[in-house]
Amino acid sequence: MPAETSQTLDRGLQVLEVLADHPEGLTVTQLARELDVSRTIVYRLVVTLEQHGLLRRGSGNRCRLGLTALTLARHVQGMVRDAAVPALRRLSEQFSATAHLTLVDGADAVVVAVVEPARQEQPSTLRAGNRAPLDRGVAGRAALATRAEGRPLDAGWVISGGDPAHGGYAVAAPVLGVPGVEASVGVVSMAELDTALVGPKLVGAAAEIARALH
Repeated sequence: MPAETSQTLDRGLQVLEVLADHPEGLTVTQLARELDVSRTIVYRLVVTLEQHGLLRRGSGNRCRLGLTALTLARHVQGMVRDAAVPALRRLSEQFSATAHLTLVDGADAVVVAVVEPARQEQPSTLRAGNRAPLDRGVAGRAALATRAEGRPLDAGWVISGGDPAHGGYAVAAPVLGVPGVEASVGVVSMAELDTALVGPKLVGAAAEIARALH
């Protein structure tokens, strides 16, 4: 680890990252095993994080993310949402479709921003706060492409006719190059979409959102 970084802080952040991947909670022993450090070190980290509300201990002494961590996460969601709205608005009007931004939350894809076109014959059922398994819709599958081990996208976007997560035709592209953010931008329409036209525009919008977050 570089000399200018803090090993204790680094380990504390690793605890939070591990707990984010285990909503059922982990004991100190399990955390120590996950992080490959001693139980004593993990216990001290747990106590400190608990004092700041970033972690809580419940039944069976299982550690879970605390309310302060959830509050910080909501602030991050708001920041990402604000950065995405201008691009979403343009996509929505250009294709007369519902444009949306989706973030990865554990094993789910969560819609955090939705922009409807001014004119739409059949409104989409997609709403901010909608949640679906990552592998169920194009938004989640596109967001997974942001991971190093994720499956690369041949065309740079994911398409679906009759998207099982949101209904209708859907196209989504990953938001790449933003550390700590796993997201996708997409459009959904009851009418068939010209993916050869929509796909590149989504890739461009995703790049614009990524630049706004840097």
